Amino acid sequence: MAGGRGRVWSSGVVALVLLLVSLVGCGGQSPDGTARTDLQRVLDRRSAAVLDRDRTAFLKTGALGWFENLRGVPLASWSYRVTALHRNGDEATADAELRYRVQGYDNAPVTAGRTLTLSQGSDGQWRVDADAPARKSAQQLWDQGEVTVMRGRRSLVLGVGQSSERLHVYADLADHAVPAVSGAWGTDWARHDFVLVPKSVEGMAGLLGSPASQYRGIAAVTTGEVGGPPDAPADRIIVNPDAYALLGTLGKQVVLTHETTHVATRAHTTAATPLWLSEGYADWVGYLGTGRTAIQAAPELARSVDDGQVPAALPTDKDFGFSGDATKLAQAYEGGWLACRMIADRWGQKRLGQFYRAVGDHPRRAGSVEDAMKKVLGTTPANFTEQWREYLKAQLG
Repeated sequence: MAGGRGRVWSSGVVALVLLLVSLVGCGGQSPDGTARTDLQRVLDRRSAAVLDRDRTAFLKTGALGWFENLRGVPLASWSYRVTALHRNGDEATADAELRYRVQGYDNAPVTAGRTLTLSQGSDGQWRVDADAPARKSAQQLWDQGEVTVMRGRRSLVLGVGQSSERLHVYADLADHAVPAVSGAWGTDWARHDFVLVPKSVEGMAGLLGSPASQYRGIAAVTTGEVGGPPDAPADRIIVNPDAYALLGTLGKQVVLTHETTHVATRAHTTAATPLWLSEGYADWVGYLGTGRTAIQAAPELARSVDDGQVPAALPTDKDFGFSGDATKLAQAYEGGWLACRMIADRWGQKRLGQFYRAVGDHPRRAGSVEDAMKKVLGTTPANFTEQWREYLKAQLG
């Protein structure tokens, strides 16, 4: 025995163990394993019913739940994988992984954790009584209510608690944003938008799996995989309708163009990219061609500069925290925007795009900005920061 230690079994005990192993092998799965297999079959039928829009077939697998809520959503795939089953007699809960793709947008499935509440009928068949987001998992839009679908020329907008007319406005804004972003960044991206518009900021927070308090002043955010490959799920632009409604027509367009820029630059936005660059570049594209002056677009920073308080350094990632000081957050965005605006003014728009890509393509955060500044802009972070501070004074003073 390994290491010279172990227990010596009699031949009779060995024979008994071998007999038990043989019986298990002949008998197939354990009861729990059989139950999981049976449940997986039910979920496979449930998935087929979702894709076929077959209400009757869906009801045979359990409660109707959110089924009617997503009937207009263009689905390319839908499947479950049971990861755990917790049984108590004829009742159970199961952990499952939901994977789905939206037709024309997702190049790979979105994965979402789900918790299933189950009951077993007299026929031994499992029924799904409830299908909800797993603990610490985000909601899906159809968990919140009936989804209204609006298709634009370059966009897909899904909303809950929103009229078709209102969603049409979002589609028009997204359709305008897509070519504007391509004109600044280039065409090496999907060139369409996928927008989710929940009923309220609470709905937005549910889609992000975070407290609503973090997003009350945020008009929209974009979700996606940092440095996402081509075979990734589509980025979702998630709108806070409460904050978005407070914006004027220009503000609404700037926000959608800003978020669309995040979609376009996703493959080159990595852990090496500081937020002052990613957010500043998105704002730069958002304001491009609007005619807004620096003071109009950066009022908080203008007040600070006017008071003689010029920032000593570029904004840090921490300055962009949603739950912090609102004025500090605004100044961080404005500072990043003015840094990118300065690059475009002094080195040209093409060089700004090259700089963004060079930073994101760096293997790590350390040295990413320094190396890109040297290679693309021919300067150093210290010199750049000093130029930026002088630029703030000239533009905002």
